[in-house]
Amino acid sequence: MDTKTIMGKITFINHDKEYATIEYELNGKKKSISGNISEKEQLKLKKEKIIKKIHQFHVGDEVSFVIALSARGDKMIADCLQFHFNNALDNLINKSYVENRFVGYLKKVDDDYFVKETGSYIFFPLILSPWEKRPKEDNLNEPVFFKLENTDKPDKATAALFKSEYIPEYMYAMQCFKNKTVIDATVFKVTPHGVFVNVVDKKIQAKIAVHKSDQLPVAQIGDIVQVRITYLGTSKIIVERV
Repeated sequence: MDTKTIMGKITFINHDKEYATIEYELNGKKKSISGNISEKEQLKLKKEKIIKKIHQFHVGDEVSFVIALSARGDKMIADCLQFHFNNALDNLINKSYVENRFVGYLKKVDDDYFVKETGSYIFFPLILSPWEKRPKEDNLNEPVFFKLENTDKPDKATAALFKSEYIPEYMYAMQCFKNKTVIDATVFKVTPHGVFVNVVDKKIQAKIAVHKSDQLPVAQIGDIVQVRITYLGTSKIIVERV
């Protein structure tokens, strides 16, 4: 292993195979090399105290590494990969505080969705609401407007679509929430700490917390109980029994 530490920039990430292509300069010549960016590899480096915390790599990351022989012994790879900074990512985060609206392309890796920002080519995980319609296949690789979330931790920043489409059951639940409508919910699970109900069919479900001081009897599976939605966000619902 060459123990000399080299600086380089990530120019491509294969999310399927969990490796990154890094461009660097050595002896006045531009070169490229691949490195493992999997969580397993990051955990190993953290355990060995080579890195302090797990990092989610992006295109544009300035990293340091050492050149080593791969486990198969058939090629040289970037080993001991460490993140240092990413000016392009920092610029996007700073821009989000002023105008949180970006254009990117929808991508899909296995069952996960990402948005690739058009200017920087940085991939952000797309976080969808449990009640949000999944993007259609013909929408992949098409431009979309999105906003950044979790910007207090730049390497863990995520994307959310600027215009989301929700299932009809969610829209009905939202109407009930606004009108403070009492809903007949069906109990599908009972535990010592809560009663779980289908609020709108089996698409919108919620938990009714059970406390020792509650005067209401604990329900049985299949019972119909009346509830009112007291909070409904894009990923969380709170109901109370009436």
